[in-house]
Order: sequence, then C-alpha cells, then structure tokens
Amino acid sequence: MENTLAQNIIQSGLDRGADFVEIFEEEARNASVVFKDKKVESARAGTEYGIGIRLVYGFEVLYGFTSKANEEELLTIVRSLALSKGISADTQKPPITLAPVSVTDIHTVTQDPRVVGQEHKLPLLKRADEAARNYSTKISQVSVSASDMVSDIYICNSDGLVIEDSRVRSRFSISVTAGENGDIFAAREAPGSMQGFEFLEGLDCEKYALQAAQRAELMLSAGYIKGKQMPVIMGNGFGGVIFHEACGHPLETESIRRKASPFIGKLGQSIAHSKVTAIDDGTIANGWGSSNIDDEGNPTQKTVLIENGILKSYMSDKVSASELNLPVTGSSRRESYKYAPVSRMRNTYIAAGTDSFEDMVTSVDDGLYAKKMGGGSVNPATGEFNFVVEEGYIIEGGKIKGPVRGATLIGKGHEILPMISMVGTDLELAAGMCGASSGLIPASVGQPTLKVDNILVGGR
Repeated sequence: MENTLAQNIIQSGLDRGADFVEIFEEEARNASVVFKDKKVESARAGTEYGIGIRLVYGFEVLYGFTSKANEEELLTIVRSLALSKGISADTQKPPITLAPVSVTDIHTVTQDPRVVGQEHKLPLLKRADEAARNYSTKISQVSVSASDMVSDIYICNSDGLVIEDSRVRSRFSISVTAGENGDIFAAREAPGSMQGFEFLEGLDCEKYALQAAQRAELMLSAGYIKGKQMPVIMGNGFGGVIFHEACGHPLETESIRRKASPFIGKLGQSIAHSKVTAIDDGTIANGWGSSNIDDEGNPTQKTVLIENGILKSYMSDKVSASELNLPVTGSSRRESYKYAPVSRMRNTYIAAGTDSFEDMVTSVDDGLYAKKMGGGSVNPATGEFNFVVEEGYIIEGGKIKGPVRGATLIGKGHEILPMISMVGTDLELAAGMCGASSGLIPASVGQPTLKVDNILVGGR
C-alpha cells in the first residue's frame, strides 16, 4: 500500500473520533502436499490477500476487513465502523506524520518455498511413509504431509508507524496408526520451523516416522493404569502443552482484562515452586512461534513470565497494556488480516533446571511417567484441564515398568505449578497450533522433563 493512501485512511478514522487507527495488509501463500495410503491425497497451493482496519475508542476495538485495496472500499469500512458507535460527523484532527521503520531480520531463510515448488516435497513424504510401514506389520495406516506459508505484511497506524515484514514457515507432519484384532492406536510427530524448504530438505523424516511407528505399536498392546492421585513425571517437549493451555493463556492480558484468569493481581507474588521459571520468547531464531515484529509492528521480546516461582510479567498487546497500565511485550498476534490482534503466546516454555531424570524416577514409589502428551481441553478462566497421555509408563518402587495407554491428567494449572518439585536439564520445544479469539496461530510449547508431586490421573 502507498503510504499516502494509508495516511488518508488513518486520518479518516481519527476524524471520526477514534483514539487509535491501524491498517494491517497481508498477502499470504499457503501450500501443502498430503501423502496417505501410499498415494497423494491432496496437493494445494493458494494465495490470499486482504486488508484489516482497526479503530480503537478508549479500550473498545472495532474491526473490519476486505480483500479490495481501493480507497473508497477502505473509507467505507472506516465509516461503517464509526457509524456502529453512532459517530458520523468529522472532528478534523491534526494530520499525522508517518515514520517508516526498518525490520532487523533474525531468521535465516535460504530456499523460498514459492521458488522450490511442490514436487520436491513428494520424495520426502514417500521416504517417511516407507520407513513407518517397514517398522512393523501392525502398521495399518500412514498419513504424512509437508506444508509451508509465506506471509508478507504491511502495518501502518496513527502513532505514525510504518513497517513491513516477511514470514516464512515450514512444517512436516506424520500420523501412524497401528492395528491388531480390531484395536487401533495412532501416534503423531509434527516438527516445524520459521524457515523455507531448507527445513524440510534437511529434516530426518525417517527418524520422526520411526518414532511415531514405535509409539503406535507399543501403545497398541499397553495396559491401563488405575486412576487416582499420584506423582507424575512429565516428559519434555510437547509435555509443555499443559503449561501453555492451563497457565499460558491465563497469563495473556486478553484474559486478565476480561477478568477470566486465576492470576489477576498476582504480579510479584509466588505462584509456582521456586524451581519453576517460565518464559515466552518471540526472538528465538527460526523458532516456529517467532517473528521479527508482532502483529502490531512492535519488536518481539523475550518475556520472563515466572522467575523462581514469582509471577514477573503478563503477555500484552497495545490495547490491554494501556487498559491495565502495563508495558507492551510484543505479544500481539492474529491468524490473518481477518482478525483483530490480541495478546498471544509465541514460544512458551518452562526453563531448564538441574535435576536428573534418574533422581526423579527413584523419588517415585507409585506413579506415572507421562513421556508423551496428546490433546486435551482447558478452561482458560479457571485453568482446569484434562489432557490425554499418548505414551505413558507405570512407575513402581522407583523404577519404570510397563507401558499404559488411555491415562489422562486432570487438574488446575495454578494448583499444579506449586507441585512441580523437580525440573530436568533436557529442555525441548515442540511446534503446535494455538487457537483463540484472534484465530489459529503457530506457537511452540516446551519444557524439560519435570516431576509433579501430586496430580489426579484418570484411568481407562
């Protein structure tokens, strides 16, 4: 968009009494290939373009969007948004001055997916499919995909900010199903990175295929655990999904300002065991949930949320930070131009500690080792969660015994945090997709292996 056009649109919003006006322009190209049942199930590529306009009155956000870039269409959106508040007369505010800002790119992309093309994904998918199927005769189905997204954005607002950025992400996903005597079990791996085709090309796809196949076959014949309160050792990487869902969302200022969080008014207070330090970091080079700037044009940051058990910060966007009188943390995110941005997580994890896995296991007389977490549900307002353990093992007398399937972890995030008594050294992050009021966005979860002293475990 020409800055002159952007300036006219913004001025129109200001003249209709808005305290803040923002334009978000985006062109995004998504492409994917899915290989299932030994054949290409789908190969899709498409480009979407649009412009979102946000008017802020006090702390009230009004938002509209269009795929048309002409001035009259954009001015119509501004007029319609203002009219929804009953505002039609111009106030003729002083003209704004735009100050373009350059972006420092911290992410190395060497192979633009748009240039490489879809056909280069297929050999990778076939190798992964073959590796999974060759692992066991019990493997009944394999679905594997490779996808990428290239998004170019332009942000201009009434503070005078003009900034542009380009984002490239790639992801590999494999789901392996094992079956025997009418019983089935599915396991999945899905690494991702803020990189181009070089990520997929350099990926050890056979490794992820074997991990999924091994877990699917192992859990197929696993028994069940008797549900009760017990200590649980939670595996690293995707184990961090519980912190993300049950604690991360309530630490976003979008939850705080709506009074839908158990952490309201707790800054500076102890909310976790002293061994727990939790971080949300948008600056990890090539991190799945990273970016150079957030979706309001603010530089991303590394935000320490909890330090040695003490709540240090929330994750904030411009509107909620202003309403709550907090600093902006560069956490404003949205799925696309169709959504107004709000505070969201980026790469969120519990930092590494000093405890060994062996010491954790020997400290448990009767418990569960939840090596790999699956999906679940959570109520962000209360922190109540219910998550499935995809790969689990019984612990008896300080030793890991046989595998168990179907176990669930049930509790409240703010009640579990003080129960984390041991934190390992093996921090690992895992790619995921996070859904909330501003849409579905890439976000990493993570943690080292850790021990929760007491949590309700559901059985079959």
